[in-house]
Amino acid sequence: MLGRVRIPERFVLRTAVILSTMSLLVAGAARAQAPAPVPGGSLTMLASSDVDFLDPGHTYYTLGYMVTLATNRPLYSFAPTDALHPVPDLAADQPVISVDHRTVTVTLKPGIRYAPPVSREVQAADVKYAVERFFSTNVGGQYSNYFDAIKGAPTRPTHGVKAISGIATPDPRTIVFHLRRPAGVAFAASLVMPITVPVPKEYAKRFDAKKTSTYNTHVAFTGPYMVQNNAAGALTGYKPNRSIQLVRNPSWDRATDYRPAYLDAITIKTDATSVNTAANQVAAGRDLLLDTTPPSAALARIRATGANLLTTVSSGGFRYFSMNTRIKPFDNVNVRRAVMAGFDRIAARQARGGADAGPIATHFLPPDLPGFAEAGGLNGFPDIEHFNSANASGNPALAAKYLKAAGYKSGKYTGHQRLLLVATETQPGRAEIQVAARQLQKLGIKVRVRLVAQDAVYNDWCQRPAKKVAMCVAGWFKDSADPESMLAPVFKGSAIGSYTDNLSLFREPKVDAAMNAAAQAVGDDRLAKWAAIDKQLVGDAAGIPFVWDQSTLVHAANVAGVPNPYDGLWDLSFTSITP
Repeated sequence: MLGRVRIPERFVLRTAVILSTMSLLVAGAARAQAPAPVPGGSLTMLASSDVDFLDPGHTYYTLGYMVTLATNRPLYSFAPTDALHPVPDLAADQPVISVDHRTVTVTLKPGIRYAPPVSREVQAADVKYAVERFFSTNVGGQYSNYFDAIKGAPTRPTHGVKAISGIATPDPRTIVFHLRRPAGVAFAASLVMPITVPVPKEYAKRFDAKKTSTYNTHVAFTGPYMVQNNAAGALTGYKPNRSIQLVRNPSWDRATDYRPAYLDAITIKTDATSVNTAANQVAAGRDLLLDTTPPSAALARIRATGANLLTTVSSGGFRYFSMNTRIKPFDNVNVRRAVMAGFDRIAARQARGGADAGPIATHFLPPDLPGFAEAGGLNGFPDIEHFNSANASGNPALAAKYLKAAGYKSGKYTGHQRLLLVATETQPGRAEIQVAARQLQKLGIKVRVRLVAQDAVYNDWCQRPAKKVAMCVAGWFKDSADPESMLAPVFKGSAIGSYTDNLSLFREPKVDAAMNAAAQAVGDDRLAKWAAIDKQLVGDAAGIPFVWDQSTLVHAANVAGVPNPYDGLWDLSFTSITP
């Protein structure tokens, strides 16, 4: 889905936040007791699956992001210690947004060069070409909604790479984005995404000319690492579903980058070893990392050893159950409020893995995202009685009250509809949807559960309004440090089409109007407006958030693993091997 996809699941995507502040303090204390990072060494990461793509214009899964951010440089990125404020990366400074919010200007750093065989210095025209190719069917960019604000950007994918009139490069180090609407703040926040990784046209155009671009196996790298390649640029270090071999980029200049890049080489094994087995291997081994949160039982075994082998990081997203507002009885707001009031979020989180899955959600904006504190932080909105921290385990009496308000005098639903619930056939989705089924049945709502393959959950069912799915278990993860990117794609009614990220098909004109106004706001006013929208969504029962996602990652005893809250995975450019 939607916001960045997490592997093996995905639907799905940073201010003083109590939870994140505590996490940073604990992490900081641990680092303070550890020896200083030592440059050098080779590390192996065991991965639960392969990357989706190495091509920065195509990747949208978290593992693909992790590799991209170690091997390439977008205009802006996030340091591991600050998920709120992006750092100029390829850019020399923060973006300049015009007063009317219709122009965004970025200046590039000098001295950043591509790895061989390209080897030359990066220019603004390379970023322009990167954005243009993203919109082509050849490349298959997956989040065009963030960049369709550019004047001249295609409204549908193009056959072949086409020039975009709204992108100007007045000199080799300046790129100017002219926007068709006043979306400057949200657009500037989105410049952390891999679409802005430069792509050299003279090198890539022959790969992009193919019906399906083959640049994915010939990427030109600008980061501290690169996938091992040959003199022609072919990625000899990439063996699909087996391994990815990262080595140092000889063209990388440390003086241009904030990343320390301690390691000499990194091997990512992507042959889908059992996560449980891999966790045990990492905990007992050396020079090893695991890319995903293992099952609760494995985490318990590792904790029982007393060794400091676990690191927790916020994933910047929420897990939730959608409620299709176009299907009876969910078209009645009081029925939806009844479902929320009676819903046992603790049971839903337990099905996902318990406390390791993350804090119980009380609203949609997650920790480590601007607007979280303004939306009440961990406590959310206590004045919304049908959904607050006091009824996390469900309140049957309150649910009955709302069903009576919906016209069901007994406090139970008495309609004859049988609602379709869809989830992945694998865990934890299977367990989560069974929790939801039980919650609905307690209210008298009949259900039928359909379990499907992971890749079919969204593409074939939940994102297809014509399938009339009443409820899905889903997630949305941040793509940028801006609350608009968290709420608008999932709940803006005017954006609903035949294929949509708005799984609840929620359409409320007042919410859409509030989103349009909030999109123009800046600073504290912007955060306050989006927090108010968050409250409206909870009040209108647009969905049932049950956990703010986090990752608990495993590292070997001699590895100083550093996670990055942007993607909730290891930051390979900050991780090191200890003596």
